[in-house]
Amino acid sequence: MSYLIILCVSLIICAMGFYKYLYFISLGYGFSVAGIGIALLILFRGDLSIAPALCAVLLIIYGIRLGGYLLKREIKSAEYNKAMKKEIKDGKGMKFIVKVFMWVSCAFLYTLQISPVFFRLKAGKGTDVFSVIGAVVMALGIIVESVSDHQKSKAKKANPHRFCDSGLFKIVRCPNYFGEILFWTGVFVSGINIYSGIVEWSAAIIGYVCIVYIMFGGARRLEIRQNRNYGADPEYQNYVKKTPIILPLIPLYSVEKYKFLVG
Repeated sequence: MSYLIILCVSLIICAMGFYKYLYFISLGYGFSVAGIGIALLILFRGDLSIAPALCAVLLIIYGIRLGGYLLKREIKSAEYNKAMKKEIKDGKGMKFIVKVFMWVSCAFLYTLQISPVFFRLKAGKGTDVFSVIGAVVMALGIIVESVSDHQKSKAKKANPHRFCDSGLFKIVRCPNYFGEILFWTGVFVSGINIYSGIVEWSAAIIGYVCIVYIMFGGARRLEIRQNRNYGADPEYQNYVKKTPIILPLIPLYSVEKYKFLVG
């Protein structure tokens, strides 16, 4: 019953995608995670210990930060919206049944992503080393995302027509996507010692693998766009040859050729 409640929360919030198709995977994503976090605190309010409660709170912080950032960009950045129209389908002409499938699939995926926190709370398991490590990694992921978004925004204000290679972007070309992966790694780790049976293990693994796949797909889409915009710039060419695309210290410098990645 408790799972059905969080699924309903995700479905209700994700329904904004019927207004604008992209919202299924942008605003609907961020605010669904926040909404589920709130629902978890309410559902399990009588049996909360520090670390699991903190994990739920971090889901809320993550979702509100991401949703708020995307909403602000949606409202203020005409240039970004113009670029996205060329890369992401706007949903016009799409059959209603396809939109329904997208809606249900996204809402379900978001519940899989947060499932480690849900499983711990449902099992009544309190604070332990895995939940503490998970919460710390989640918090670090939020910090990395927030700092990288701020640094890119600052760099673009100073020079709108130049790629960003300052701050965290000196370490990795997509630090915001790395922060996202870090956050969901923390979520997965937070429940790793309490998964019970193939259903819980499958839910946690599928949710984690899917978001990592989506982040690599997003990095590929960004790489293609940047190559198109800055490919003739020698500074950019030097930058991409020495700076990993998404994982620090891992010598993976390009994912453009991997057409199976969709983000």
